[in-house]
Amino acid sequence: MAALFGARVRRLRTAAGLTQAELGCLVHVVSTRITQIERASGAKPTLELARALDVALRADNLLVELWPYVYREAFPDWSRAFMAHSERAVAIRQYAAHVVPGLLQTEDYARAVLSLDALLVGEEQLEERVAARMGRQERLSSPGLPELWVILDEAVLRRPIGGGAVMRKQLARLLDAAAERHITVQVLPFDQGGHEAMGGSLTVLTLPDGSEMAYTEGSDYGQLIEEPANVSRYKVIYDRLRAAALPPLMSLDMIRSTMEGNYRGSNLPSPFERRRLAQEQLQQSGGGRLRGGGRRVPRDRRPRP
Repeated sequence: MAALFGARVRRLRTAAGLTQAELGCLVHVVSTRITQIERASGAKPTLELARALDVALRADNLLVELWPYVYREAFPDWSRAFMAHSERAVAIRQYAAHVVPGLLQTEDYARAVLSLDALLVGEEQLEERVAARMGRQERLSSPGLPELWVILDEAVLRRPIGGGAVMRKQLARLLDAAAERHITVQVLPFDQGGHEAMGGSLTVLTLPDGSEMAYTEGSDYGQLIEEPANVSRYKVIYDRLRAAALPPLMSLDMIRSTMEGNYRGSNLPSPFERRRLAQEQLQQSGGGRLRGGGRRVPRDRRPRP
């Protein structure tokens, strides 16, 4: 993508009758920086530079639209592959151990999370990463939006990343998201003890052709699993997490009380009581699936003969 970006810049510059030095002057960089961009060598262009080039070359947002794909190449292969598959997935099932998943983050929360990266080189790079993350959230409002099921470890709710105000807005965002028909949110409370996904996050993707893959990620590693037998193992792990987590309505109550500052873990029913309540919810729904926002999604009803 960096090579494609560079080729477009070169073509647009040539069509505009500009030298590399003249274009560099227009966007306030030295001519050698333009050479690097056109040859796809050196550092990737920043979002600010992509915007300046777009204006100078009258590219009608072409370069700005290409930039996220160039930026993505700065990630390791396994991370880029996962993001590419996520954009095509028809169903995304996630377990998050430490932070709210990127698809549901507010901008301020995302900025607070991304600023914790020890390898971050400056404010400009931080804002580029925030912009890229917010851009990926458009997937949830575009045609063909995926079914999203998120399980949050209780630690995600209890760790005030970015401070109290940022965290309250983030929790409110989770409540709003869970009201959408295609999004379900559950919370896995501390009292469930240890489990097989404690090392980091886990995501299971279902692609349009029905194939599935899993992705595990820690603070500085990631692994994309595509072998069907291994994917099946991670699906079982995810199903166990889903069974151990609070039912959707109780999960939203926990998020709401945490946001309001009056959460008390001792008020949680026992695991046995939770299983009983979950079973009652399923029975009351008539076999349909209870959504995160409290609505029941009935099965197709056909006229009886």
